[in-house]
Amino acid sequence: MTDSLPTALNLPPLDPLPEPMQRYFDICVDKLGMVPNVLRAYAFDEAKLNAFTGMYNDLMLGEGGLSKLEREMIAVAVSSVNRCFYCLVAHGAAVRQLSGDPELGEALVMNYRVAKLDARQRAMLDFAVQMTEASYGIEEKDREQLRMVGFGDRDIWDIAAVASFFNMTNRMASAIDMRPNSDYHAAHR
Repeated sequence: MTDSLPTALNLPPLDPLPEPMQRYFDICVDKLGMVPNVLRAYAFDEAKLNAFTGMYNDLMLGEGGLSKLEREMIAVAVSSVNRCFYCLVAHGAAVRQLSGDPELGEALVMNYRVAKLDARQRAMLDFAVQMTEASYGIEEKDREQLRMVGFGDRDIWDIAAVASFFNMTNRMASAIDMRPNSDYHAAHR
């Protein structure tokens, strides 16, 4: 299903889409069966889309000690604090898919503290949420909590980077009333 407008703003996509952008959208359709509305929202400006996708792909798909599921869990926990409708629906579906556990996806959307998490996951989400709610209060003891459950300094960087990215994108999505694709709502339940 193709959703009509991805945001409340009237920013029509480039027509025709530049070839690299069109190829990227075609890959999305092949892999996901749709073009996520977040990408459609940026399609009015090739440079903005490239900046967004470059950062997203690096943080969410790049090399590092965090699994794809852990990165998605951070996205959902941060988005829950920020009440970002788009990211809760889209990344909640990703958690359900990657974990094979619809209850985990729902718990993270509502309150990660009620989810069945191991000590590593709990510490990771505690840190990401602390960044979201009161980043100014983070101290060495907070980073040490992550080290105590097995995260290295590179992992701590990645946790902070993913949480930071979603704090930014949550605010953008809320400001422009970005709407999740309808397909996400029923996915992986």
